[in-house]
Amino acid sequence: MESPGIMFYGTRWCSDCRRAQRLLDEHGHTYTYINIESDPDAAAYVMQVNGGNRSVPTIVFPDGSILVEPSNAQLQAKLMG
Repeated sequence: MESPGIMFYGTRWCSDCRRAQRLLDEHGHTYTYINIESDPDAAAYVMQVNGGNRSVPTIVFPDGSILVEPSNAQLQAKLMG
């Protein structure tokens, strides 16, 4: 089965989401963006993996690892690793 790639859960108003998207774009990484404000199932998933919080960005990688509200340095380290 093919990996879905990077799944990016966010909101349009979130400045941290825009920052993380910009970094992914600048480094040529493709991802699927899911707006949790318009997708109740996505919002429920984000809350499930974040202890009931709607913390964004929540970024899920093909290896199953998840970064929540990562700094640029944390996101770059994951992308390079």
